[in-house]
Amino acid sequence: MTEIPFKKPELSDRETILSHLKNQGFRGCERTFANIYLWARFYGLVWAELEGTIVFRSMFDGKYSYTYPAGDGDRRAAVERLIREEGQEYPLQFHGLSRKEYEELEQCFPGQFEISWPRDVEDYVYETEKLIQLSGKKYHGKKNHINQFKAAYPDWSYEPLTDDNVEECFQMALRWREFNGCEGDPEKNKEMCVALNSLRLQKELELQGGVLRAGGEVVAFTMGEPVSEDTFVVHIEKAYADIRGAYPMINQQFLEHEVSRYTYVNREDDTGNEGLRKAKLSYHPAFMVEKGTAVRKGENV
Repeated sequence: MTEIPFKKPELSDRETILSHLKNQGFRGCERTFANIYLWARFYGLVWAELEGTIVFRSMFDGKYSYTYPAGDGDRRAAVERLIREEGQEYPLQFHGLSRKEYEELEQCFPGQFEISWPRDVEDYVYETEKLIQLSGKKYHGKKNHINQFKAAYPDWSYEPLTDDNVEECFQMALRWREFNGCEGDPEKNKEMCVALNSLRLQKELELQGGVLRAGGEVVAFTMGEPVSEDTFVVHIEKAYADIRGAYPMINQQFLEHEVSRYTYVNREDDTGNEGLRKAKLSYHPAFMVEKGTAVRKGENV
């Protein structure tokens, strides 16, 4: 039994968790409170304060995996404690490491961890202004889809997500779930549970959102939160597939109205889905957020 006091994240933990994550230079989508809180139930995610740092533990493929200790405390001592108290049953594993974190881990524990950099979990990060303006030849297709949407729905409108329209978005999400066969797909169902809970807890989680209407009806909505001073993460984006141009339209309008003060926008990973990868690459990311997985080699290092 571990002595480390891991516990489930609660809404009341928000400020404590963010106090450790702020000013760390993170741009990955997992380092936001809403992501931590909303996905915790699906990955058995728990957290603990350790040697003045914060560590998150999740369950992947029947084994525990940890984030590298974050914050201004003694990160080396925190790793040593994890090795001593958590790394007995199977080799200690860290996930979601930045290059900087891995360099520090290697410096403190030279040759003890084997690193890999899975492509499927890398986040796509874009220059916000370019996704607002959509200027130039490479964004011609996106601009065309937006113009087609505007021509087909001249009464279209955009508005921020508020108490006045959140229930309409909730109902639209339920219809989206039905149209997209989420009940028969465990991964899609998890994603929709997160989307619905994001709407239900929008104010408590301090999420910002945007709503797109056509014919007076909600046809798309999106939500997200900042991860650093210069980067905003878009967590949720849903639009009806039969409303041509709704996806690029809600993306562009939300960034223009709510996110323009941030230099970058993180639109999360592609989970290895080829269709999603093609769509995300079509927006021409400025860079990718790499996330390493480091596994301790064992006692014979």
